[in-house]
Amino acid sequence: MGGSSGFGFASVEKLALSGMNIAVLYREPSKAEKALKKRFEQIAAENNVEILGYNINALDTRGRELFINDFSEKAGQHGVKLLLHSIARGNLKPLTIKDDSEIDKTHYELSVEDIQFTSYAMSNSLLDWTRALLAAGLFHPDGRIIGLTSEGAHRYWEGYAAVSIAKASLESLAKYMAVEFSQYGLKTNVIQAGITETASLKMIPGSDKLINTGIKRNPMGRITKPEDVANVIYLLCTDEAFWINGALIHVDGGEHCR
Repeated sequence: MGGSSGFGFASVEKLALSGMNIAVLYREPSKAEKALKKRFEQIAAENNVEILGYNINALDTRGRELFINDFSEKAGQHGVKLLLHSIARGNLKPLTIKDDSEIDKTHYELSVEDIQFTSYAMSNSLLDWTRALLAAGLFHPDGRIIGLTSEGAHRYWEGYAAVSIAKASLESLAKYMAVEFSQYGLKTNVIQAGITETASLKMIPGSDKLINTGIKRNPMGRITKPEDVANVIYLLCTDEAFWINGALIHVDGGEHCR
């Protein structure tokens, strides 16, 4: 989910290279989707795999039902080895604006509704998808579930409050999923990527400062790339990663150590 750019798209490329067939969920306007579908066709042809694209609202019950019905017909039972949650939709607003500001607070301050939407999009929706795929019998007996968090869940980033709340929630949710869904053979883990120059990061106020700080902090001398994260997502799908469950894995070149 969220496979049209950033970590999601990099994972499509990596997993296709390893021979996995992929269903990609995304939300794009028709013009952008045309180029995206062409790229998916190229990746599929180059790696002799099948890539199914679904331009649906993954946060909507109806969209989820439409996907499951279509995917069940095409992939059959036990077709989902990996559920990757890479949805980046949320509100980037401050908690408060000074009273002497001429800005309309009702529009620019973070609301409870903003927090609820962001938390569902970037956290709780993973639970709904997991339950729905289980109910449809679509998970592989050795299935893997991976969520993506960030350092912003644990420290202050300007305008990041709603996403920070969502990411912290995701980390807690994944812990409980790791325990309670293990009875179905599912392993649930969370990856904390380092600062990565993606379209989502650029929307965060002060993202240039985050990038520059990330370069200085990182022992490897550069920030994280989407393919760095995609490589670890691939590793977590291997048979050798069978015993990794309930982990928060830093994929940042050691950035979190400083």
